[in-house]
Amino acid sequence: MTATRSGEGRGFLYRLYSSHLRRQLTDATVPHHVAMMIDGNRRWARQAGLATVADGHRAGAAKMHEFLRWCDALGIRVVSLYLLSHDNLRKRDSQELSDLIEIIAELADELSLEPGWRVQHVGRSTGLPPELARVLADAEGRTRGNTGLHVNLAVGYGGRGEIVDAVRSIITQHQRDGGSLEELAASLTPEQIGEHLYTGGQPDPDLVIRTSGEQRLSDFLLWQSAHSEFYFVEALGPDLREVDFLRAIRDYATRDRRYGG
Repeated sequence: MTATRSGEGRGFLYRLYSSHLRRQLTDATVPHHVAMMIDGNRRWARQAGLATVADGHRAGAAKMHEFLRWCDALGIRVVSLYLLSHDNLRKRDSQELSDLIEIIAELADELSLEPGWRVQHVGRSTGLPPELARVLADAEGRTRGNTGLHVNLAVGYGGRGEIVDAVRSIITQHQRDGGSLEELAASLTPEQIGEHLYTGGQPDPDLVIRTSGEQRLSDFLLWQSAHSEFYFVEALGPDLREVDFLRAIRDYATRDRRYGG
């Protein structure tokens, strides 16, 4: 489904409508895991006449911090943010990529200071700039014992690469245990692959949201989102409002999930 944005309003009527949307939700209808694909930061910066697209990425990062607070307040337990794909590391303009890496590092550090939140890097550390890899590792280590909102930061991430890494991990472990490839081929299960993904041990996303009106997966959580619901918002990333988010959750709550049926 695609949501259409209306006026920005932050006054009385906006607050009244937000409250109305929240009252329509219950603990039983709120998703456990939400994945967010923030898109449109560059377009937002150009439309706003800003000097560089980095201004759009910075506004998008601030919006994602705000988005996580909305999720936490609603009782969502896991949120996955798609911040930088493995392909982006090779395709983005060098200056834009340098700015984006700095912005992601700042965001990861900020999120690790939120009381109770747990930050986890999902993606390949190899190929990341050493400083960004260090910041992500520090944020993960600093929050490892926390039991509040679990935030997955998909950085240097690719869904197909994740599946390859999972299979490699299974083969390595099986060989280390003295098993043969024939035995592995006979016993391999989807559940086993799931355990070796970057998100192993976590529930799959119930709902995947993407901003800017784009309607594609872009190699994000390909395995995990096999039975996810999708919701597409017309708003560019930095323009996302809480009512847009609440509409997405309300829409999810009304769906009859068939899990491939």
